[in-house]
Order: sequence, then C-alpha cells, then structure tokens
Amino acid sequence: MGDCRLCRLCEKRTRIVFGAGNPRARLLFVGEGPGADEDEQGIPFVGRAGQLLTEIITRGMGLKREDVYIANVVKCRPPDNRVPLPDEMAACMPFLEAQIACIRPEVIVTLGATAAQGLLGEKMAITRIRGTWRNFKGIPLMPTYHPSYLLRNPAAKGDVWGDIKQVMARLGLPIPRKKG
Repeated sequence: MGDCRLCRLCEKRTRIVFGAGNPRARLLFVGEGPGADEDEQGIPFVGRAGQLLTEIITRGMGLKREDVYIANVVKCRPPDNRVPLPDEMAACMPFLEAQIACIRPEVIVTLGATAAQGLLGEKMAITRIRGTWRNFKGIPLMPTYHPSYLLRNPAAKGDVWGDIKQVMARLGLPIPRKKG
C-alpha cells in the first residue's frame, strides 16, 4: 500500500491500518475502518471496540488474537469516525480483496453494516442479515454486529454470541462452556 493517495482519507490519517494477525488464519474479521486509537498505533481494533473483539476471540471462542486475522474495509481513518463514503470503500476494496486472496480464510465475519455492505456489494440493514450465512467469492461469510454497537447496546451480545457459535461450528471448533 505504501503511501496510498487513492482517496481523500489520506489527507488526515496518521497511519495506514492495513491489518494484523495470522497470515494463514482460518478466520478473518472485517470491520469498517480505523478509529483514533488504530490511526495512532497502526493496528486494527485496539480501542474499546477492539478490546471487546479480543474478548470475543479469547474468552468466547477460546482462541488467541494471533490465531485470526483482523482487517477493515477502509485502511485510513474517516474524519470524526464517520461512515466511509462509497468512493473511499471502492478505493480500498482491491487491497481488502488481495488480503482475502492471500490469507484464504475458511470463514469471514463482517463486523457491522458497512463491512457487510462492502464485501457483499449491496446495502442491507445489519439487523436483517446478521446471523445468516452469506458468501464472498466462495468463502462463507457471517455478518454480525460491530463491537462498538455492543458497547452501546449490551443486550445485543447474545445475538453476537449466537452468530459466533455458528462460525465456530462451521470451523469445527469446540464451543466453550459458559463460566459462572
């Protein structure tokens, strides 16, 4: 990606946030775009939403963050954390598609409506598509809520847990028993 200047997001970014994790991961999480913490550190999902995603991966799935790969639809922070514009998503899509082609995950989990729309190419309400299997170029894709949504709406965590259990079943992973 070098010093990408394909869209206006390059004007205010601190760093390009390409992705992080296992380049041979069976599971790929795709979010919307970097926030302030990610822009500063150059690593996806390191803020509060990232801490919750890490908890889902470790406590929920019984994996390590290093076992999966985490990327975003856009690689530069949108100003004021606004939703990426269609032309910004289009500029970054070849990079995300190249990541997916290199990683060759068995399952993709999209986090939030923007990520799902970016990969599926159609505008759909996340409330209507989450929890239902989709397909991206032959790879099973599970749309679910973004961790930032869960921070604002903790009651939706049960829905995400149901989605994650479907992902784990598809990957043949044991479902950890709830502690407590």
